Amino acid sequence: MAATLEAESTLTDRYQTTVPETVRRALGLGKRDKIRYSIRPGGDVVLTRVEASEADDPVLGQFLGFLARDLASHPERLQAVDAGLVQRLQTLVGDIEVDLDAALSADDE
Repeated sequence: MAATLEAESTLTDRYQTTVPETVRRALGLGKRDKIRYSIRPGGDVVLTRVEASEADDPVLGQFLGFLARDLASHPERLQAVDAGLVQRLQTLVGDIEVDLDAALSADDE
């Protein structure tokens, strides 16, 4: 039977805590990883590492984060899309309906 590891941490005034090193190692946690808290009926809390799904794209997430920071830092850089470009795009797309909320899939080829 595997040994039970125990660790303690303290809540700050803002209800934050540091995940102890032994827990980080046991769960294979790294910076920016997500953790899940499961609260059992008896009050026990189980802490697990959230596995990234195949749908998560870390590069896309970093790029979108970069865009958000850049927009917040430099709102003066925002420009309206040129009407000529919109017209050209509409000409290229023609009568094709595009669902911008649909998931991208290689199976749709």
